[in-house]
Amino acid sequence: MTGTILDLGPQTRMVARLAETVTDDRLAAPTPCPGLAVRNLLGHLLGLSVAFRDAARKDLGATTDTNPNAAVPDVGPGWREELPKTLDELADAWRDPSAWTGMTRAGGIELPGAVAGAVVADELVIHGWDLARATGQPYAPDPAALDSAHGFLLAAVDAPNRGNGLFGPVVPVPPEAPLLVRAVGLSGRDPQWRP
Repeated sequence: MTGTILDLGPQTRMVARLAETVTDDRLAAPTPCPGLAVRNLLGHLLGLSVAFRDAARKDLGATTDTNPNAAVPDVGPGWREELPKTLDELADAWRDPSAWTGMTRAGGIELPGAVAGAVVADELVIHGWDLARATGQPYAPDPAALDSAHGFLLAAVDAPNRGNGLFGPVVPVPPEAPLLVRAVGLSGRDPQWRP
């Protein structure tokens, strides 16, 4: 994202709609994220929404310094109200042009605001796919967020820590595959994954 402010609202609303239909009996279901059940994925979405909301606001501290891999995330009893509210706050924070400028921090890592915006778009798109796939829901991410996520993932293909950090090894897909399928493969997930 260079010089572009992406409205994350359409994608955060999509993720909120997916989460809203998750029934309690699906919380223990597996997801495409190794070792994470649906409840853990929802907990991760809640945690990253708080962290990147605060990163956009440049409100740096405990929420932006916590390593997302420090503990397996989970949801508490109020997650059904808390997640959509926090997703709305996340989208609102990134509507401020200053969120996309200067430096910020998320997951304890210093990064430019524009890069943080691309990271959160990627997180919302790919984890939206994870949640939809794990719960058997249709999924059509916001096209602008998907384009941003794909660009971010494509730029990270040759990252030196590929396969042992943020992304798994690239899963090859046909070059003519839909953009979402290509993004999912670039994220290290198998687009054919089923629960």
